[in-house]
Amino acid sequence: MSGGVYGGDEVGALVFDPGHFAFRAGYAGEDVPKTEIPSMVGSQEELQPSDAHTNGDDANGNGITSELKNTYKKYTIDTCNIHFPKQGMELGTYLKDGAVDDWDMFEKVVEYVYKHSLHAESEFHPLLMSEPPWNPRNKREKLTEIFFEKYQVPAFFLAKTAVLAAFANGRSTGVVVDSGATHTSAIPVHDGYVLSQGIVKSPLGGDFITSQCKNYLDENGIEIIPPYMIAGKEQVWENDKAKYTKKSNLPDVTKSWHNYMVKTVIQDFQASVCQVSDTPYDEETAASMPQVHYEFPHGYHQDFGTERFRFAEPLFDPSGLRGVGTTMLGVGGLVTTSVGMCDVDLRPALYGSVIVTGGNSVLQGFTERLNRDLSSKTPPSMRLKIVAVTGSSERRFGAWIGGSILASLGSFQQLWISKQEYEESGKSQIERKCP
Repeated sequence: MSGGVYGGDEVGALVFDPGHFAFRAGYAGEDVPKTEIPSMVGSQEELQPSDAHTNGDDANGNGITSELKNTYKKYTIDTCNIHFPKQGMELGTYLKDGAVDDWDMFEKVVEYVYKHSLHAESEFHPLLMSEPPWNPRNKREKLTEIFFEKYQVPAFFLAKTAVLAAFANGRSTGVVVDSGATHTSAIPVHDGYVLSQGIVKSPLGGDFITSQCKNYLDENGIEIIPPYMIAGKEQVWENDKAKYTKKSNLPDVTKSWHNYMVKTVIQDFQASVCQVSDTPYDEETAASMPQVHYEFPHGYHQDFGTERFRFAEPLFDPSGLRGVGTTMLGVGGLVTTSVGMCDVDLRPALYGSVIVTGGNSVLQGFTERLNRDLSSKTPPSMRLKIVAVTGSSERRFGAWIGGSILASLGSFQQLWISKQEYEESGKSQIERKCP
C-alpha cells in the first residue's frame, strides 16, 4: 500500500448490503450474494454468574459469600436459528429508516456474517457497504470507525443504494424507484451522484401489503397458524374447517417472535396470491381475472379472486386509505415529484431511465402499472423508459449487484479509503471520499 491508494486486485473485496428485510453479503465480482440472512435478530437476557466473594462475617465469624450475577444479551442470528422456538426470545432489528440504529446488535450480525456465512477474515478483505441516501454524517463516521478500528479492514467504502442499483442496470443517470420492506422511494441519480434535493419517500412497502393481507384474513375469519405449532394435519375439503394437530411441549414464546412467524406465513401468501392491477382497481375487471388457489400451513385452502388485486392497490393509488387523505403519493406520483424537484435540463435524462429495484417490486404487474401511470403523467416532450430486469433475484439484490460490479472494477481501486488514509486523517475522510 503506497501513495494512499489501495491496490486491492489480488484479494476479493466484500460487499455488504443491509436492508429491512435481509442482510446480503458476498464477494465482489460474483453475480449474487453468498448469503442472505433476515434482518430480524433474536435477543434474550441471560444471567452470567461471576466469581463468589465474601460479604463480611456473620455473628459466628463465618464469611458470608454471595454470587454477583450480571445480565448479558444473547443474540440469535440467521434463518434456522430464529425460526426455532425458544423461551423468552424477543425479535427486533438493528435498522431504523434504513440506517443502523442498534450498534451492538449490528456488530453481532457483522461478526456472524464474517465467521459463519463468508468464512472470511475481516483484516484481509476491503469492504464496500451500501447505505441509504439519507444516512446522517454521524452514522457514516461511526460505521467507518467500527470497520477500521474493530474489524481492521484494509480499505473501506460507503456507497448509496440508489447509485449501486443504477450501476447494476448499466446506468449512471436515472430515477431509482426502490420499493422495499418498509418504504418506497424515488431517488434521482446523475453521473453516479444522488441529487438529494429530489428524494421523495412513501411509507408504503412490502410490510404495508403484509398488513393489508393480515387485516383481510382476520376479517374473514381465516386463522393463521405458523408451522412451528403444527404437529400434523388431515386432508379437508373446501368448506370444512382445517383439522390439524397442535404440537405439545412448546416453549413459552414471546409475542414478538410469534408475530414474526405469523408474518412469514402471510408473506408467503402475499408472494403467491397478490397481483398489481394493470389499470386502476375496478371490481368488475378484477372479477373477470382468474382466481388463485392457496393452502395455508394448517391445511385450510381457498380460491382468492378480486381481493388479491386490492392488497397492493394503495401502493399506486393511496387515496382510498383511511386517515391518509390526499397527503400520500402513489409510486407514479413519487417519480414525477422527484423529477420535478430536479434541474430542468436533467429531466429528459431522468424520465428516459426510470430504474425499478427492491424486493417489493417483484410483485406481479408492478412495472406494467408503473409504466401506465407514468405514461399519463410524463410531459409529452419527454421520452419515458422504464428499466427493470425480469429476474426476481436481480431486482431483490439490485444494490448488492451494483456494489459487486463497482468494487471489482480496476478504475475503482484508487477510490477506497485505505487504512493508511484513515490513520492519517480519521473518520472524517468518509465525507470527502464517499459523497
